[in-house]
Amino acid sequence: MKLLALYSYLPSPTWGNRARSYYLLKSLARKYTISVLAMVNQAEVDAGAQTSALDGLVEQVQLLPRPTHRYKRLRQAMNLVLGKSDTCEYHTVPQLQATIDELLARDHYDAVVFDCSLTARPRLPQGVKNLIVQHNIEYELLLRTYEHEKAWLRKWYSWWEYHRVKPFELACCRRADAILVTSERERLLLKSLLPRNVIEVVANGVDLEIWQPPGLQQEVAGRIIFTGSMDYYPNIDAVLSFAHTCWPLIREQVPHAHWQIVGRNPPPEVQQLAELPGITVTGSVPDTQPYFTEAAVAIVPLQIGSGTRLKILEALAMQKAVVSTSLGAEGLSVVHDKHLLIADDQQSFAQSVVELLQNTERRRTLGNAGRRLVEAEYSWERCGEQLLGVLDRVL
Repeated sequence: MKLLALYSYLPSPTWGNRARSYYLLKSLARKYTISVLAMVNQAEVDAGAQTSALDGLVEQVQLLPRPTHRYKRLRQAMNLVLGKSDTCEYHTVPQLQATIDELLARDHYDAVVFDCSLTARPRLPQGVKNLIVQHNIEYELLLRTYEHEKAWLRKWYSWWEYHRVKPFELACCRRADAILVTSERERLLLKSLLPRNVIEVVANGVDLEIWQPPGLQQEVAGRIIFTGSMDYYPNIDAVLSFAHTCWPLIREQVPHAHWQIVGRNPPPEVQQLAELPGITVTGSVPDTQPYFTEAAVAIVPLQIGSGTRLKILEALAMQKAVVSTSLGAEGLSVVHDKHLLIADDQQSFAQSVVELLQNTERRRTLGNAGRRLVEAEYSWERCGEQLLGVLDRVL
């Protein structure tokens, strides 16, 4: 059987959503012949976008350039004037339908796998299955941003986007033969709105061969880590809030504490955090593992989000003690005080970090339990088996 897989970026084993896309694609390639259609910025095409990570996995890779807008805010304003959702417009390009029509006319495909519901706008011929692999519920992310945000302009804009993305996203999902989400919580949420659809869970995972525990002897005393793409607003909001509320409380009790913010494309307001005592902002790094290796505690102070957090699974795979908000840990089979610590107010979050920094045995106990959990439930091999099982039933 042959599949056509559509992405709004090039899958890669490195960061966030791209890692989920890559490892699930790798699982599909064990059983199916796959062609990839990836929407990328024109600048990436001009620079010779790297497709080498997909060599040997797929039959062909076709890049579909999207218009490059230098100024994101200007693009958002233009779409606002036109009455269009910038979120929806980003996940498609004008020639997408024609390109898919051409590919399906030229070769036989049993199904098209849309990586994200917002890319699933194109209509497919009768007999070609439509599968959506979700990373988040996109409208939920916007709703939570609206509910959390204090700045009136971003709050209003999130409300405006939410009311346009939700009907669009649900319409795309309604046409799908199967929708795959990251957690049972999301499955139940979507099922309440789409009772007739097939909705299954294919969890996020971690490559257990690559993410190996380094041992406590390599930890640097007082080292804290946060990982994530720093051009993603929930991550920006998380580190800014933590820096201004929790970090001073931690430094009062652990003066040698050092916090590393590890992630690509930090905006100026995040870069400025490096001016505070004990904070390093790394920007893009080729590999986050060396930073995890030296960390004593990983933090996930998220107040906005959807889906499940790969940063938690990676930290647990490295046997690292984790402090997270409830939202940061939602959707994962983690238990407070067994696999990690959960704290939702600033005082208790800071105190939980301090307690772990000062208690080696406690860090070891949590780290061991976390590693056992990901080995049992969150290897990419297990997640790939879930995916192949769903496709067997649908196809």
